[in-house]
Amino acid sequence: MTYMFQFLIIAAVSFVGELLSLIVPLPIPGSVYGLLLLLVLLITGVVKLHHIEKAADFLIQIMPMLFIAPAVSVLPIFGSVADSLWAVALVCVVSTLVVMIITGVVAQALVTRKEGRKHE
Repeated sequence: MTYMFQFLIIAAVSFVGELLSLIVPLPIPGSVYGLLLLLVLLITGVVKLHHIEKAADFLIQIMPMLFIAPAVSVLPIFGSVADSLWAVALVCVVSTLVVMIITGVVAQALVTRKEGRKHE
Protein backbone atom coordinates (compact mmCIF):
# COMPACT_ATOMS: atom_id res chain seq x y z
CA MET A 1 0.00 0.00 0.00
CA THR A 2 2.97 2.29 0.64
CA TYR A 3 4.03 2.16 -3.00
CA MET A 4 0.50 2.90 -4.21
CA PHE A 5 0.25 6.00 -2.04
CA GLN A 6 3.71 7.20 -3.07
CA PHE A 7 3.01 6.64 -6.76
CA LEU A 8 -0.28 8.49 -6.32
CA ILE A 9 1.55 11.52 -4.92
CA ILE A 10 4.06 11.51 -7.78
CA ALA A 11 1.30 11.03 -10.37
CA ALA A 12 -0.79 13.83 -8.85
CA VAL A 13 2.14 16.25 -8.96
CA SER A 14 2.86 15.21 -12.56
CA PHE A 15 -0.79 15.77 -13.46
CA VAL A 16 -0.75 19.26 -11.96
CA GLY A 17 2.43 19.93 -13.94
CA GLU A 18 0.64 18.91 -17.14
CA LEU A 19 -2.26 21.19 -16.26
CA LEU A 20 0.16 24.05 -15.67
CA SER A 21 1.68 23.51 -19.10
CA LEU A 22 -1.78 23.95 -20.61
CA ILE A 23 -2.55 27.07 -18.56
CA VAL A 24 0.79 28.91 -18.56
CA PRO A 25 1.62 30.28 -22.03
CA LEU A 26 5.30 29.28 -21.95
CA PRO A 27 6.91 26.57 -24.09
CA ILE A 28 7.82 24.46 -21.04
CA PRO A 29 6.80 20.78 -20.91
CA GLY A 30 4.42 19.66 -18.20
CA SER A 31 7.01 17.23 -16.86
CA VAL A 32 9.33 20.14 -16.08
CA TYR A 33 6.53 21.97 -14.28
CA GLY A 34 5.83 18.77 -12.36
CA LEU A 35 9.47 18.38 -11.32
CA LEU A 36 9.68 22.00 -10.24
CA LEU A 37 6.43 21.68 -8.32
CA LEU A 38 7.68 18.53 -6.57
CA LEU A 39 10.92 20.32 -5.70
CA VAL A 40 8.98 23.23 -4.17
CA LEU A 41 6.76 20.81 -2.25
CA LEU A 42 9.81 18.99 -0.89
CA ILE A 43 11.64 22.20 0.03
CA THR A 44 8.62 23.67 1.80
CA GLY A 45 7.92 20.41 3.62
CA VAL A 46 4.43 19.97 2.21
CA VAL A 47 5.64 16.63 0.89
CA LYS A 48 8.24 14.89 3.03
CA LEU A 49 10.93 12.77 1.42
CA HIS A 50 9.66 9.61 3.10
CA HIS A 51 6.27 10.21 1.43
CA ILE A 52 7.75 9.46 -2.02
CA GLU A 53 11.18 7.94 -1.44
CA LYS A 54 10.46 4.25 -2.07
CA ALA A 55 8.45 4.87 -5.26
CA ALA A 56 11.04 7.36 -6.52
CA ASP A 57 13.86 4.87 -5.89
CA PHE A 58 11.91 2.22 -7.79
CA LEU A 59 11.36 4.57 -10.75
CA ILE A 60 15.06 5.42 -10.82
CA GLN A 61 15.95 1.71 -10.81
CA ILE A 62 13.75 0.96 -13.83
CA MET A 63 14.59 4.17 -15.70
CA PRO A 64 16.76 2.46 -18.35
CA MET A 65 13.84 0.21 -19.26
CA LEU A 66 11.63 3.27 -19.73
CA PHE A 67 13.87 4.41 -22.61
CA ILE A 68 13.37 1.22 -24.66
CA ALA A 69 10.12 2.34 -26.31
CA PRO A 70 11.45 5.76 -27.41
CA ALA A 71 14.61 4.11 -28.74
CA VAL A 72 12.59 1.58 -30.75
CA SER A 73 10.35 4.32 -32.15
CA VAL A 74 13.44 6.00 -33.65
CA LEU A 75 14.25 2.95 -35.79
CA PRO A 76 11.71 3.69 -38.58
CA ILE A 77 13.16 7.18 -39.13
CA PHE A 78 16.79 6.06 -38.87
CA GLY A 79 17.28 6.45 -42.62
CA SER A 80 16.48 10.15 -42.53
CA VAL A 81 18.64 10.70 -39.45
CA ALA A 82 21.60 8.64 -40.71
CA ASP A 83 22.99 11.54 -42.77
CA SER A 84 23.38 13.68 -39.68
CA LEU A 85 24.27 10.88 -37.27
CA TRP A 86 27.61 12.40 -36.31
CA ALA A 87 25.99 15.72 -35.48
CA VAL A 88 23.31 13.99 -33.39
CA ALA A 89 25.96 11.91 -31.60
CA LEU A 90 28.06 14.99 -30.91
CA VAL A 91 25.08 16.86 -29.48
CA CYS A 92 24.22 13.86 -27.29
CA VAL A 93 27.77 13.54 -25.97
CA VAL A 94 28.22 17.28 -25.33
CA SER A 95 24.82 17.70 -23.69
CA THR A 96 25.42 14.63 -21.51
CA LEU A 97 28.78 16.00 -20.39
CA VAL A 98 27.27 19.41 -19.62
CA VAL A 99 24.47 17.84 -17.59
CA MET A 100 26.93 15.62 -15.70
CA ILE A 101 29.21 18.56 -14.89
CA ILE A 102 26.35 20.79 -13.74
CA THR A 103 24.86 17.96 -11.68
CA GLY A 104 28.21 17.26 -10.07
CA VAL A 105 28.80 20.92 -9.22
CA VAL A 106 25.31 21.32 -7.75
CA ALA A 107 25.58 18.05 -5.79
CA GLN A 108 28.98 19.03 -4.43
CA ALA A 109 27.65 22.45 -3.40
CA LEU A 110 24.70 20.82 -1.63
CA VAL A 111 26.96 18.34 0.20
CA THR A 112 29.31 21.14 1.25
CA ARG A 113 26.37 23.23 2.42
CA LYS A 114 24.91 20.29 4.37
CA GLU A 115 28.25 19.54 6.01
CA GLY A 116 28.59 23.22 6.94
CA ARG A 117 25.25 23.09 8.71
CA LYS A 118 26.32 20.02 10.73
CA HIS A 119 29.24 21.91 12.24
CA GLU A 120 27.12 24.87 13.36
